[in-house]
Amino acid sequence: MLSEPIKKDILSYEFEELKDEIVRLGEPSFRANQIFDWLHKKRVSDFGDMTNLSAQFRNKISGLFCIKSLFALKRLASKQDNTVKYLYELDDNNRVETVMMEYEHGTSLCISTQVGCKMGCKFCASTIAGFKRNLTPGEMLMQVYETERLEARKVQSLVLMGIGEPLDNFDNVVKFLRILSDERGKNLSLRHISLSTCGIVPRIYELAELGLGLTLSVSLHAANDETRSEIMPINNRYHIEELIDACKYYFDKTGRRISYEYAVIDTVNDKRENAYELYSLLKGQNCHVNIIPVNKIKERSFTSDRKSANRFKKYLEELGINATVRRTLGSDINAACGQLRREYESQEEGDKACL
Repeated sequence: MLSEPIKKDILSYEFEELKDEIVRLGEPSFRANQIFDWLHKKRVSDFGDMTNLSAQFRNKISGLFCIKSLFALKRLASKQDNTVKYLYELDDNNRVETVMMEYEHGTSLCISTQVGCKMGCKFCASTIAGFKRNLTPGEMLMQVYETERLEARKVQSLVLMGIGEPLDNFDNVVKFLRILSDERGKNLSLRHISLSTCGIVPRIYELAELGLGLTLSVSLHAANDETRSEIMPINNRYHIEELIDACKYYFDKTGRRISYEYAVIDTVNDKRENAYELYSLLKGQNCHVNIIPVNKIKERSFTSDRKSANRFKKYLEELGINATVRRTLGSDINAACGQLRREYESQEEGDKACL
């Protein structure tokens, strides 16, 4: 018995790629403009809704392509602010998280770039269940489109800080960014996008060469190799000195100030001497330190609070380092990525064990 041909994910095509596909099918190139408009502006979920295309052509492309979708398994809404967290299920039953947040400058969305994560950071919930697979550009786009649809709110800025390491899914993330910023679609300026990385050094250099204008947010969390390697295994491969050199190169190439993320962990990296180490590492750079009270997760013993974070901020300010404590949004719904997915899947495993 012949298997059904695998259909191509049409949302993952950049405009020029889509145009090439359409011309290859013997159609005029302007059809690509029409289809791109239906997908990324009107955001239809069925080829049958593309009413300015002939029925014959709609049937042809529906036989070759698919429009992927997400299913919202769970929605959590904060009672403290307008933060909303979604657990989405993908076509293959894998799950990812997406968080919408309200700031003074507008609505921001935090999306996932992978199912799980292989980086192994000790304080992160996303890595506990292990890495499953990369997300496609279309699956990243659908987090934006579907959350905007469900919440009836437009996204003004985006952070790639959800489940996964964006630079470990480099090619798909770059394609996603190009589609998202295309003036024929969502047209979100890349200057309103922040990409968070634990520090895959060669990819930082590649990203710098692309000149996309993103804000690079680097998860540093320690200023010496011994401590950083303990909590972030990636540091065993790319030491702090290599990482900082790559960040300086990124600034030199793009002119975009680096944001260094620093999760304060009690008794690990929260002392005055740790602040001085960080000052010694970053002095002279055009950068900003974003201090974060570490997220509590049941599988780990790391703790801290806003008092610890504010104390560490004071240490840095006394040394002349520009620092802020990240505003906590959605704390009553565990808005930090990875926790909802873990809880849902643990509950699912428990239900199966009871059968």
